[in-house]
Amino acid sequence: MDEQAKKAALRGISYGLYVIGTKVGDDVNAFTGNWVTQTSFVPPLVVIAAKKGTTSCDGIRESGVFSVNVLETGQKDLAFSFFKPVSRVGNKFGEVEFYTQTTGSPILKEALSWFECKVVDVNERGDHVLFVGEVIDAGVHRGGDSMTLKETGLFYGG
Repeated sequence: MDEQAKKAALRGISYGLYVIGTKVGDDVNAFTGNWVTQTSFVPPLVVIAAKKGTTSCDGIRESGVFSVNVLETGQKDLAFSFFKPVSRVGNKFGEVEFYTQTTGSPILKEALSWFECKVVDVNERGDHVLFVGEVIDAGVHRGGDSMTLKETGLFYGG
């Protein structure tokens, strides 16, 4: 296989950019992710991927729940703030406020919209874990266009 062609072809997949949250014991955690897709209408199912061996991946596995915060175009700084581990103080990750709903996973006040899932299946192939989640709650903070990975100038694929 031509490695450069493979990389170029896989980087052609369109990705959004999201902040994915979960419960970690009695605490919460969040990370920026882009491997998110809806896989069923009835019931409403989505799949996310979390890197193996991370606090968030372990938290999702243990708690069986996660939230997905849909970011707005132009929220690059917000997305980048969750590329590294973040510390929680009260209801904030740094300066980013959040609240919780049904699952106890963090919902960012600055996100366009959000949904919460309970894990219904897990696939542990490769260097990421795929979590299939059934959407059990959702909300919209405001209208707008969703952020894409392309606008950040980054590539996470290939």
